Amino acid sequence: MLSGDNPVPSPVIYVVGPTASGKTRLAVELGLRLDGEAINADSRQVYRYMDIGTAKPTPEERAALPHHLLDLLSPNEDFSLGSFLSLARRAVADVAGRGKVPLVVGGTGQYIWALAEGWDVPEVAPDPAFRERLESEARQSGALSLHGRLAAIDPLRAAELDPNNVRRVIRALEVHLATGRKPSSFGKRPDLAVPGIFLGISLERETLYARIDRRVDRMMEEGFLAEAEALATKGFTLGKGPLACPGYRELGQFLEGELDLEEAVQRTKFQTHRLARKQATWFKQDDTRLNWLEGEYANLTGQVEELIAAWNRSQGGKPG
Repeated sequence: MLSGDNPVPSPVIYVVGPTASGKTRLAVELGLRLDGEAINADSRQVYRYMDIGTAKPTPEERAALPHHLLDLLSPNEDFSLGSFLSLARRAVADVAGRGKVPLVVGGTGQYIWALAEGWDVPEVAPDPAFRERLESEARQSGALSLHGRLAAIDPLRAAELDPNNVRRVIRALEVHLATGRKPSSFGKRPDLAVPGIFLGISLERETLYARIDRRVDRMMEEGFLAEAEALATKGFTLGKGPLACPGYRELGQFLEGELDLEEAVQRTKFQTHRLARKQATWFKQDDTRLNWLEGEYANLTGQVEELIAAWNRSQGGKPG
């Protein structure tokens, strides 16, 4: 914890921002200073065998600071927002219950806001047979037939969905089938909210792109291609499911002879730029609670310590 006379225990700290912005490095440094532990909020780092391509914390970083919610599943398994919330809430309670500071770290904005705001999300795994049956019905009878079925069950949720968005209509029906509850009954619950201090790392776009490009080059030097080949050898399809993300998709195209290696690496950089823009846009859309950290990296921890000290002086007032 920070020094001082009987400081109030630190709140949950969220460290967010686009890929390659320096979240892991900042989290490790903060965790060591504040006696904390990191909780992963990246939708790809929950998968095993995807270490280099998802820029997971290194073995050295994980040895220095305990990390939770990494390496939970194989790349052919489903991981939903509901699954994340269930595990993340338990991890936060566990870390805080041992007197440590929970640091929730990641670039998946939906995960961050859902945890902070207390979304009540059904932990319902996809039912492929059910989905296939309803997709067939939509093709034969039209999307309106499925939407009408949902409207009969849950008019409120049906009114929220575009009838032509068959995927979301089917998901609502799937949730009802599995839980017996109206999909609209799931929402935000104050008792599930995990408030905290929200830290966003802000970089000029060109600076961020340069970081991404250097990181992709470093990933290739560290064996990213061998990692992709090993995944393919294990029977996982590069470019599908959790592996449909920058790098794995393009290296899969190289391994299939569709691209040469130089082009695959360049496309990986461009697609990662695109991902970073989407992540930055997500957080900028609702950044009133975010404390943006700017400037040279050496000053980031100092900015954070000022925020924590202000929270301590508030004697437990809700931050963020």
